[in-house]
Order: sequence, then C-alpha cells, then structure tokens
Amino acid sequence: MSRVHPAGQRHADVLPEEHPMPPAEDLNALDPLIWPRGAKRDDGVMTIGGVDVRELAERYGTPLYIYDEEDVRARAREYAAAFHDGDVHYAGKAFLCTAVARWVKEEGLGLDVCSGGELAVAMAADFPPERITMHGSNKSVAELERGLDAGVGRIVLDSFEEIARLGYLARRKGVRAKVMIRVTTGVEAHTHEFIATAHDDQKFGFSRSSGAALEAVRRVLDLEQLELVGLHSHIGSQIFETDGFEVAAHRLAELLVAIREEHGVELPELDLGGGYGIAYVDGDEPHDPKSLADGLRTIVARECRAYGLQMPKLTVEPGRAIVGPGGVTVYEVGTVKNVEGLRTYVSVDGGMSDNLRTSLYGADYTSVLASRSSDAGPMLSRLVGKHCESGDIVVRDLWLPEDLTAGDLVAVAATGAYCRSMASNYNHVPKPAVVAIRDGVPRVIVRRESDADLLRLDAEVEEA
Repeated sequence: MSRVHPAGQRHADVLPEEHPMPPAEDLNALDPLIWPRGAKRDDGVMTIGGVDVRELAERYGTPLYIYDEEDVRARAREYAAAFHDGDVHYAGKAFLCTAVARWVKEEGLGLDVCSGGELAVAMAADFPPERITMHGSNKSVAELERGLDAGVGRIVLDSFEEIARLGYLARRKGVRAKVMIRVTTGVEAHTHEFIATAHDDQKFGFSRSSGAALEAVRRVLDLEQLELVGLHSHIGSQIFETDGFEVAAHRLAELLVAIREEHGVELPELDLGGGYGIAYVDGDEPHDPKSLADGLRTIVARECRAYGLQMPKLTVEPGRAIVGPGGVTVYEVGTVKNVEGLRTYVSVDGGMSDNLRTSLYGADYTSVLASRSSDAGPMLSRLVGKHCESGDIVVRDLWLPEDLTAGDLVAVAATGAYCRSMASNYNHVPKPAVVAIRDGVPRVIVRRESDADLLRLDAEVEEA
C-alpha cells in the first residue's frame, strides 16, 4: 500500500498491520468512545462544548489543554451512582487544580491525594478533609503532619517506617488517625510495566505473600493512636480486564480471614483502587461504571461468602476514567517534513513537555486535523514535538490528510489525565494553559506560563 503525496513523493508500506490505511472520510471522524461527549464537527471544524477550536486557539494560544467540563462532571456522577453503596474517591494525580477539586466535591466524590502539594490544592479548594484519602509511597514527616493537621479521612500506610512515623506524630498531636494498609497482592495486571503496581517486585505497599502485610497489621493494631479501618489494593492503571481484580479480591479476602483469626477483628473497609482503562485508540473497550461496579461488588461478595466474612464497604479510586476522556490537546502545526519511503513527520508547537506518556511508556493516541475537514487522501505520519529529543513523539503512528500544512490545528484526544500532571519545562518551554468549557462558555482554570514564570525561581535574575 502506498500513497502519492502532493509533491509526488510516496510512502513505503511501513505502518504496522494494526494501523491499516483508512478511507479518506475516516480522517475526519470523531469516535464518541475516544473524544469528549461534547466534541463535534461544525462545517468541518471541531467544536468542544459548542466552541470552535480555532476561536480557542486564537484566544488562548497553543498548545492548549481543553476540558469539556460537563463530560468530566457526568462521568463523576455516573461513578457515584454506580457505587452508591460505597465510596468513590477521585485520584487527583490524574489531574488536579482547584477547579477540578471543586467539580469533584460538587458531584459528591471524595478525593485521593498523594503529596503535600496535592493536599494543598485540595485545601485551597475548600475540599472537605474528611473526604480526602492521603496516599504516597514515601510520605515525609511534613506531609504526614499536614495530613493530620488537616484532618484527612484516611491515610494509606505504605511502609513499616511510615507506621512508626505516623504513630509518633499522632501521639504527639493527641489525635487518632484512621489508616489503611496498602497490600501488594502479587497480581500481574495486563498493562505496561511502569503502571503495574501490585506485583511483589516494586516499591508500593506491603507484600501479602511474604507476610509483610500481616506484620503491618500487627504493628498498627499495637498503636492505640492509629485506627485500622481497612485494606487498600491497587493493581495498576489503564486496565480493561477484570480478572486481575478478581484475583486481588480473593487474596485480600484470605488476608482478612488471617486478620480475623489472629486478632478477632473484621476490617470494615476495602479499597480496590482504580486504574480503569479508557479508550485512546480504536479498539479500546472501556467498562461503563455500572457494569464495573456490579462486577466488583459480585466478586467481593462471593469471596466474603466463601470465607464467612461480612461484606466490607467498598471504595474505588477512578482518576483517568473520570477526567481522561473529557480532555483534548490542540496544537498548531509548524513543520511538515517528508522522509521519503518512510513517513511524514508533522511537528507541532508542544510535545513531550506537555505529554510525556508516549515517551515514558509508549502510550497510543488518536489525533485529527481539527481546524478544517479535508478530502485529501491519508498520509502516514508521526506527530512529533519541538524538543531536542528524537523520542519527543506525541503520536507514533497515525494517518493525517495529505494536504496538512503549517498553521493547521491538530487535536489529540483523551489527554485529560496525566498530561498536565506530568508536564515539564524541558528546553524552558512554558506549560500550556488549561481551559474548561461549560454551557458554551470557555474559561481559563490554569493559566499559561510566561517567560517571567520560568525566571521567577532563578536566584540570580536581577529584580527589575
């Protein structure tokens, strides 16, 4: 298969079989599983929440993170309804700012934070501290103190040092902290190595198989200033299969039985984490919240019946599944460079500084020409950034119209999670603005960085 470029150049047949050449009309399509619910084409131009992306780019600049606020809020409501008999805590690491914290609060969800900085954002948004769970694999003394002072609802313990550290701090402050123990269940989740978190050979939690988790329980129960309310398990991220959760629930039930036999207590809460996958490319099939809730509830209930345990209160921690699909990144095309016989490199005005996921663990994305539609044929492309790294890739393999040119806008779908959160200033590139759209009205919720922001912490810059 080969295509003729406008200049008469040809592409070799180098794209993997899983990315076959699409019909030209498919280049303009917006798959509703991948794009925000409020994303459409109006006279060929992409609109999000009823607003033309050209208008957004002109007004706020590019690159630009755009959120369909109603999409995010609706997904939060759907999770709350699906897990009506438990708790849903939004995983703030996916993307957190004061506006998003308020959305989550207003839709009735709790919030997970995993650093003092995330807790600071939550408190700035007046998030109810009793609805906050504090995570982190190496929480500092200062962070633990901040959590205790704020009165967070749960602190998830991740190491023996942390048990002793929190116990000392709680005693010194005269408070009794509610805690959970993070258990690594040995489950090999079907996901990338860097986002699998429940196998034994990694940094998180207490191993069930080694006996460390049971020893952690003993140490917590020996400290009267810590109240053990449950177990926590997180098997990874971007997961579509439920078999890993089933194995994890079985192993957690065994641990609950061991705790009951040794200490005569049944823990009332079980946090199964998050990591539910979303659609990034054609073929991804995410679970809807209700089917996911029904499945997890059935799995845990079956295990509890088998072991004679009371059904614990379930908590889940979706982050990506709530905020990911509602986010889009819009870039302006700068350079279109054909490498004859291979592909065309389409360079945009952002890259790995605003989306590290492709470089970090080979994430796949869907991207389209957004500022107009095109009847041109497909062009085998690689969407790349402006940074001085050959690994600065936004979308590795995709088809874009052959008439793509400098000044066009391209949009990348499902960038609502872990893009702004992981953004950097590599090559001293300012971080993009974040705009939310609701009821057809856009507003900045995180402003674009300026050169002054880049220099603000430079100790030797002379004050004007």
